[in-house]
Amino acid sequence: MPWLRPLCLLLLLTGCGQAWNDPYPAADRGGNILYTAFTDRPKHLDPVQSYSEDEITFTAQVYEPPLQYHYLKRPYALVPGTAVVVPQPRYLDAAGRPLPDDADVARIAFTDYVIRIRPGILYQPHPAFVEQADDISAFHTLADFPARGTRELTADDYVYQIKRLAHPRLHSPILGLMEEYIVGLGSLAQTLKKSALAARRDEWLDLRQFDLSGVEVIDRHSYRIRIKGKYPQFLYWLAMPFFAAVPWEADRFHSQPGMAAKNFTLDWYPIGTGPYMLTENNPNARMVLEKNPNYRGETYPCEGEAGDQAAGLLRDCGKTLPFIDKVVFTREKEQIPYWNKFLQGYYDASGISSDSFDQAVQVASGGDITLTEGMRAQGISLTTSVATSTMYMGFNMLDPLVGGAGGNTEAARKLRQAIGIAIDQEEFISIFQNGRGQAAQSPIPPGIFGYREGQAGINPEMYDWVDDAGGKPRRKSIEVARRLLAEAGWPNGRNAQSGEPLVVNLDTTATGVGSKSRIDWLNKQFQKIDVQLVVRSTDYNRFQEKVRKGAVQLFYFGWNADYPDPENFLFLLYGPQGKVRHSGENAANYANAEFDRLFDQMRAMENGPQRQVIIDRMLAILRHDAPWIWGFHPKDYTLRHAWLTNRKPSKVGHNTLKYQRIDAAMRERLRAEWNRPVLWPLLLVTLLLGLVALPAIVGHRRRERATGA
Repeated sequence: MPWLRPLCLLLLLTGCGQAWNDPYPAADRGGNILYTAFTDRPKHLDPVQSYSEDEITFTAQVYEPPLQYHYLKRPYALVPGTAVVVPQPRYLDAAGRPLPDDADVARIAFTDYVIRIRPGILYQPHPAFVEQADDISAFHTLADFPARGTRELTADDYVYQIKRLAHPRLHSPILGLMEEYIVGLGSLAQTLKKSALAARRDEWLDLRQFDLSGVEVIDRHSYRIRIKGKYPQFLYWLAMPFFAAVPWEADRFHSQPGMAAKNFTLDWYPIGTGPYMLTENNPNARMVLEKNPNYRGETYPCEGEAGDQAAGLLRDCGKTLPFIDKVVFTREKEQIPYWNKFLQGYYDASGISSDSFDQAVQVASGGDITLTEGMRAQGISLTTSVATSTMYMGFNMLDPLVGGAGGNTEAARKLRQAIGIAIDQEEFISIFQNGRGQAAQSPIPPGIFGYREGQAGINPEMYDWVDDAGGKPRRKSIEVARRLLAEAGWPNGRNAQSGEPLVVNLDTTATGVGSKSRIDWLNKQFQKIDVQLVVRSTDYNRFQEKVRKGAVQLFYFGWNADYPDPENFLFLLYGPQGKVRHSGENAANYANAEFDRLFDQMRAMENGPQRQVIIDRMLAILRHDAPWIWGFHPKDYTLRHAWLTNRKPSKVGHNTLKYQRIDAAMRERLRAEWNRPVLWPLLLVTLLLGLVALPAIVGHRRRERATGA
């Protein structure tokens, strides 16, 4: 009978356990797999080009630079990756003669770093290492290649990748900076530009044929890099994927005719020696990392910082990495589905969006953050940390109004300071970040050398120090901002001579959910000093073009630390890094001769009291000139389920998946408990349908009997 079908379906659901809403294949159930999500598709997976956070999530697991960051120690500490030890600098004079370690910086013409690689490290299995007998035109994914091979990692592979930085077709974003340091890199770039093969996608340019004077292979497992002058921060670069190994076979393999058309490129399929290899790349839906069977067997650290032992972060001391066999990334374009799947146990960890904040955490009267009762009942843990990041609004110092056309006039300076005081960062953090941030006093975030706590660290141009219990900074009053604006020639927001209103243009790419409320709030901040704000929203590419050309007045930007050193933040305001004149990262086009001189001195110094004194002076200059509206340092809030362990947040070290562990049995048990089918509504509907259908069925039977009679 038709009305029995829903009942049969009900019985089938009763026996299917949790599979009725599990988004993953049944074959993976109970597997040693980490499930996570990503929102923005990675554009570049080739380490010569990749330079964004959504990309390094993948590249840092596949590629291995010679150095890495200790997973647990804070402050961040460099340790060997594939290298045997962290190389020590060897200083040379202009004639190439060795100098003592304490030599005056002026005498140091070059610094040598000799990197020794561990023998026996193997690449992941890959078709690039073997000759393919079949016609590759029939292959559509990397999995289609039947033949795979490997070989040992050598010093030549690291040298080959450094040469790739100079390849004109690859457009490495760090070429301009590295030309300043690596001896001969600029010359190699010029030479490669003249090569006819350099511009062709389907022909291999064998970089082994070209010399790079500052980078030399010593033997199979050793190579030397020579840089100009003294630059201690260069070691940090040796922990970034830009300086990971890329085998020459990878370039040859991907340069075969027709490969680029099928996305057989290093941007799509990276080749490395890291703990994981990318086995599925569908950036619109799903990406998969699987354990590299050839991984060298690094072990989990046995020491960390205070509190790591109590947090259970040292339980796996000395055990072989990685712990997880497979990592599945699912693309989630909306926060609500991401959040709901996390609560169901289908994602192992999650951030907290503004929409979910009240459901996840509660703020006590003293400001302490705790999980809600519902989160605690599910065994969810919360980790918070101030990110080594700075969000800011930059003034274009080449603009006549806000920058004084680069002259940093007194009127333009007071205008910038007035706007900076008027924009209440504390209120912004409270409203739009749910309190997850710390108002910035300078470009340097907490956790980076040069940052100062307490009264010594406040910006006296923008804040007063309230010396109550504990002490705290208080933003200067709006009356101070109005006075500065009048002194700049704009009393009550109007030109003192012509009476014309003061109009400031803000360029932004903000078009997503919540952008209107942020813009409305920002308009109110400017209205407090009677300044008219015009917001010019545009797409990302157009915005970048306007910044490059200096066709902006005010703009939103942010910076995540590439490495844990103040130089990596202060260079954003270094004159020779000016965006318009030098195509650098100084988007504000700020230039101050004293600041630049101190920067040149500071960047060659080791951390210590003398360096701190110079940084303090540099920050005083920046606070006085106010090329930025000092924004905030975000606070990261991360939730994880009880079955995910060994998870410690890091904004600098990104190769962190190998340390994490999954208790798959616990996850399976809790998923089943949290996702039991709620069957009574279906049963009720089935019964109601049966009752509704019963008179018709009875009538039908009567007619059948009557007809038969």
